[in-house]
Amino acid sequence: MHADASSTDEKRRRDVPVGVVMVGIAAIAWWPAFTLGVWGEIFFDDVLALWAASTAAFVFVLVEKRPVGARLARAFLLLLPTVWLVLNFAVADESTDIAILIVDIVALLAVLAGIPFTLWVLIGIVWPDFAHETRTSTKWLIALVILGICAASYLLGLNQEHFLTCEDFAISGKSAPPHCTPAPTG
Repeated sequence: MHADASSTDEKRRRDVPVGVVMVGIAAIAWWPAFTLGVWGEIFFDDVLALWAASTAAFVFVLVEKRPVGARLARAFLLLLPTVWLVLNFAVADESTDIAILIVDIVALLAVLAGIPFTLWVLIGIVWPDFAHETRTSTKWLIALVILGICAASYLLGLNQEHFLTCEDFAISGKSAPPHCTPAPTG
């Protein structure tokens, strides 16, 4: 009886990091997906927060004790938010639609690829053994749950007028999105 309880406790301890990773990534990733649904864009503060985290992770990846090839691929992906930032400076005086489109595409890539990848790298920094000790099926489960939450957040953003009011946005310090529902009077 004691051995069964011990193996159950051990399995539960191994499952905790998976839950922490899943919840942590979902807690960060839902907001950019929601804002994309509500306002049709991802806000600069989300991209700059991603830039700060990915830049710190970039530096760590460059100095970590791993083969150069594996580090360079990861480092390149961690630079996506920096590419977006540099492009913004490069096209600041440009008003052409193509320049703006390129910056918008890089920003979208930086966020869609950068958030999960940066978080995954940060998880590897905090829990170095997590990636090696976690089964591939569990990694896919994490990815699918996060994608599902992001998709649901985007859909919630698209349909915000059905459960939020313009006042809800104002009270939280956000601008009222187009087509928001006015607060009931009375």
